[in-house]
Order: sequence, then structure tokens, then C-alpha cells
Amino acid sequence: MRQTLHGCMGNLLAAFVMVVGFSTSTAAHPGSGIVVDRRGEIYFVDTGSGVWKIDIYGKVTHLPGPMFHWMTIDYDDCFSTAHLPNGARGDVTRVGTTPTLLVASDFPIAIGSNGSLYYPSHASGPGLQLMELTPSDRTTVMANLSGDGRGDLRHFNGLAAGPDGALYYTEDNAIRRVGARGELSTVIGNITVPTCVSIAGTTRPMLRGLAADDQGTIYVAASGCGSVLKTSASGQVTTLHQLRAPWTPTAVALFGSDVYVLEYLQTAASMEPEDRRAWLPRVRKITPDGHTSIIASIDRQ
Repeated sequence: MRQTLHGCMGNLLAAFVMVVGFSTSTAAHPGSGIVVDRRGEIYFVDTGSGVWKIDIYGKVTHLPGPMFHWMTIDYDDCFSTAHLPNGARGDVTRVGTTPTLLVASDFPIAIGSNGSLYYPSHASGPGLQLMELTPSDRTTVMANLSGDGRGDLRHFNGLAAGPDGALYYTEDNAIRRVGARGELSTVIGNITVPTCVSIAGTTRPMLRGLAADDQGTIYVAASGCGSVLKTSASGQVTTLHQLRAPWTPTAVALFGSDVYVLEYLQTAASMEPEDRRAWLPRVRKITPDGHTSIIASIDRQ
């Protein structure tokens, strides 16, 4: 989503945010957090070593921080004194300042256009709730979530802010929308990917990180297929880019007209047993004319 927050009340300046998700299952998976700040500097999670930054000149720098899975960006340090979610089901912590990166261990997080932090939780009742935390430490339930409208949600794989105060989240094969008043709807369900390839340790299509622009177009990583998908406001799904296994996308971010994709090397050997350092991340840039290039790649050898 194009996020234009000024200060902590959610008035808009130009920048873009992508936030990602988790599954209620215990399957191992690489991180899926990538964000872009107002200057166009890119930050992404590396489940094997923490967080990396790509500056506007292309220099890649490692930032101190935990080896968590998910991330969002707090442009104006609004949550610098807030009590962030933590406990037995996972933690959220801060990395850096101006902007502050919020990283989460076990669930996705997103900062909405109103400046609130959103995350899933089981703490306030049966089933899964989408929680809202304001910078002033006020926590409320925004919505009660259910998978296909038939009970508790089993897989919550991605979370992103959208236009008009909406939030979007992914299940394994569906994209759902939560309106500004907490109303739930399906953007598209039972997604199939004609270009799908086999990715170790995943089911198909396993939708994960997503981003929504101001026109309602949604970009999503189909991690179980090695595909980056584009969903129009009318519900038409096309493959924006297809990777070759064992590389697979886990998250996407938008800045201007460009799409940035966090990708991981995901082999069978790295999944059983889980080997986080074998999950090697890289970042791809896709321009409006379809040109793609790798702008950063992490090699631990």
C-alpha cells in the first residue's frame, strides 16, 4: 500500500509498506518482511541473521536485531514508548530509529493508514482476532476472523494495509479484506496458479506476503508456487513474475511504480531439519515495463 503518514495520527506522506504473515501450523518457513521508507531505502528480514538495509545507492548494511520473521515500519517512531505485544505466542520488538522497524517473531504485523498497529491474537476469546494497538497503548479487537466463514482460521499468512482504512490478509489460497469498521469480505478465493512450480516444504499456492496500492491492485507472493501474483480490483489474477525453484518469493513491497520482492532459496535440505542459515535471501526489483533485476543477495559462505 502507498502509505503517506505524517506524524503519529496517520496523515499521509509518500512511502510504501508491505507486511507479512504466519501460519497457525508449526511448519518451518523463511521470513517474509520487506518495507520501503520515504527515501526509497529498503529493509528486509533475514531469518538466518536479522535485518538488512539497502540504501538509495545500493549499499547493503546489516542492522543489529533479532532473527524474526515479520516486519512493519514506524516512520515517525510513534511506538517508541508503547507496550508492544509479547508473551508465549510471540514478541514484537524495535530495530533502529527514524524510521523504527517493528519486527515480530511469531505473527504478522502491519501499521494502518490511521497509524495503529495491527496483529492477530487468540488472547481475547475463542478463535483468532485481529487486534488494533494505538501509539497511546489502547488495545481493541478490530475483527473476529474465520476461515471460509466456517470456524476458526487455521492459516493467516500475510497482512497488509490498504486504501480507505482497510486491511488485507492471506490464507493459503485466498485473499480476505477487513474493512475500516471490521467487516469481513473475500477479495478472491480458491486461487490457482497455472505457472506453479514445486517448492520444498510448502503447499500450493501458499499465499504469504502481500501489498495493496491505492487503486485496489494487490500484489502477493505465492510461496508454494514460486510466483508473484497481481490481482486487479475486479479480481483478475495474473502472474507478474515466475521464479525457478528452489527460489521462491515470500513478501512484496511497493514504492512509486516499482515492486520489490523478497525471495529465499528454499531447498528440501534446508527444511528438514530446519536450517535458518541455509535460507538465503535476495531482493528483486520489478519495474512497470516488466524488467526485473536482483538488487541485493545475501551469501553466508
